[in-house]
Amino acid sequence: MEERDLLFGFNEVEGIGWKSIDKIRRAGLLSEKAFLCSAEDWEKVGLSEKMSMHLASIYTLEWIAKRRLLMNESAVNMVTVFDADYPKLLKETVQPPWILYYRGRLELLSTPSVAMVGTRVPTAYGRKVGEILAKELSVAGLTVVSGLARGIDSVCHEAALRSGGGTVAVVATGLDRVYPPENRELEQLISHEGLVLTEYPIGTKSHPGLFPQRNRIIAGLTLGTVVVEADSRSGSLITADAALEAGRDVFAVPGPITSPKSRGALDLIKQGAKLVSSALDILEEYTSFLPTNLSKTGDSEPPKQGIDDLFIEKKLTNEESHLYHILHQGPFILDDLLVKTGWDFGHLHSVLLSLIIKKAVAQLPGAIYKVI
Repeated sequence: MEERDLLFGFNEVEGIGWKSIDKIRRAGLLSEKAFLCSAEDWEKVGLSEKMSMHLASIYTLEWIAKRRLLMNESAVNMVTVFDADYPKLLKETVQPPWILYYRGRLELLSTPSVAMVGTRVPTAYGRKVGEILAKELSVAGLTVVSGLARGIDSVCHEAALRSGGGTVAVVATGLDRVYPPENRELEQLISHEGLVLTEYPIGTKSHPGLFPQRNRIIAGLTLGTVVVEADSRSGSLITADAALEAGRDVFAVPGPITSPKSRGALDLIKQGAKLVSSALDILEEYTSFLPTNLSKTGDSEPPKQGIDDLFIEKKLTNEESHLYHILHQGPFILDDLLVKTGWDFGHLHSVLLSLIIKKAVAQLPGAIYKVI
């Protein structure tokens, strides 16, 4: 039996983590000798008494074959750290996953890529910016990597798919499960047109502790991480930290200073992350990785729409712009807007009407207003 198959067997054992497998590997037991080990032998390797007894009772050729059959029946493939097509950038990180389980186009892991992450509850501004950046980075030739979460992750995956670019979703469950459940259709689409991968075996349920581990893979696969919109406690900041630890670039999109959803990204900029006002701020860092027609000949220049254009093209007055920025944190009911602006009803209604006429704001049932 090959070393990669034995590694697969250990990775499938519930409760065995990266360090335990490393101890097994260092002890020279990624071999058929493992089938002869007693519980006492596993304890000598450094495993706990409970895990040692468990391994001694289940780790057999038949058990590995059964787990492999389960994986195949779920239409899941795998690539191990011993394989030539294991992603090189990820292999350079401190604790690269021993195995990546996947559905889709594995070749996307050999393309230049950037991570795009952010809050699960974005503002209209964050959604728009994520959509613009993901589209333009995809068109330029970069693969968009994210975590299939609600909010910014989903926006960026969808924009990359719509533009015909590559996208990779790194999930924190087994591939027989989808989290969040409402992203099942998106997950299936990415499985067919992009790539969905995880380090967790079939049957692994969603658990809060798995998401930070997932984030290290997102950062490790990519040249840099773009934080689109994040508050000061956002999980996307963990991805940014993982990128720094791996020696990768960190980019952050500035947002309204009045928005709590901007604080995480603004803090990153203060700490030295590169400020992003257009896709070109990211693309200029990776010119050598881009397709020849973009990086050398200039025949197919990437779009140059900047984030500031979102506001400039609206041609708003100062008061309209002020209210427009407030609504980026919305949607809001009329009473909330009266409090936030401090204006009287007549004046607020007049400015809102002007924004609606300019197609910058929409009114929803119940006197609720949102940015378009």
